[in-house]
Amino acid sequence: MAKSKVLVVGGTGYIGRRIVKASLEQGHPTYVLQRAEIGLDIEKLHLLLSFKKQGARLVQGSFSDQQSLVEAVKKVDVVICTMSGVHFKSHSILMQLKLVDAIKEAGNVKRFLPSEFGMDPSKMEHALAPGRETFDQKMIVRKAIEDAKIPFTYVSANCFAGYFVGSLSQLDTLIPPKDKVRIYGDGNAKVVYMDEDDIATYAIKAIDDPRTLNTTLYLRPPENILSQRQLVEIWEKLSGKKLEKIYIPGEDFLASMKGMDYVAQAGMGHFYHIFYEGCLTNFEIEEDGEEASNLYPEVKYTRMDEYLIIFL
Repeated sequence: MAKSKVLVVGGTGYIGRRIVKASLEQGHPTYVLQRAEIGLDIEKLHLLLSFKKQGARLVQGSFSDQQSLVEAVKKVDVVICTMSGVHFKSHSILMQLKLVDAIKEAGNVKRFLPSEFGMDPSKMEHALAPGRETFDQKMIVRKAIEDAKIPFTYVSANCFAGYFVGSLSQLDTLIPPKDKVRIYGDGNAKVVYMDEDDIATYAIKAIDDPRTLNTTLYLRPPENILSQRQLVEIWEKLSGKKLEKIYIPGEDFLASMKGMDYVAQAGMGHFYHIFYEGCLTNFEIEEDGEEASNLYPEVKYTRMDEYLIIFL
């Protein structure tokens, strides 16, 4: 069967560039939306040109020109959007509504993967403000997709290793602390840590798979379901150095959010749900979902001891 043609929207972003790479590696004709809005951002331009050298095709388009989006969508079978949904970058989730309209008008898309790639927003109705805005907006996009009867796959990829593993899940760094580590609660809530390249690999695997049509694909490879304490222990074993543990009760963590700016509060709210409530693993995958490592056992996903070696 011929490989689906893929359009990546947000291809220069943190996950988007990995989606482009995985799509090319898995043999899909790959298109990347080149938005006029990049202006003089030469790093994005060079990244786009590097995709072109690798075999991707650049497609001109703009969210301020709806017809250009329609024309871009008409070239492909699958659309994957990776626009940012975090507050400390650009928070662009609702811009996808224009893309949903373009997909509906084009009428040819066999699968749409909207910008999710984190917690499952359908499980986060109780989330703390202001961080809940992310989940509420993702659900608005989901409703638009489903109302338009666009075939979809939602990807719940959980915690990106780049932000949560090298730092041992600390809030203020991306590298392992040298002496002390903050532990959230008792540190035993189970978290799912994912290498970002593996996220892209699983997502591309799913696009032509009938088992993932109109479902949520959960990335929960069993050896990457770890508590924060287990993650710290892996680092201590690798580094040969014990860290002083500072345990932070939930009420103290919440109290520390007061007075912080909007962006900081949003991020800390997400940390609270992950590390105090265990929101990534405190539910069973239901019949409208699939688990990626079960579907694709051939993928040799990165374990977190392998990931942390680079920091030694």
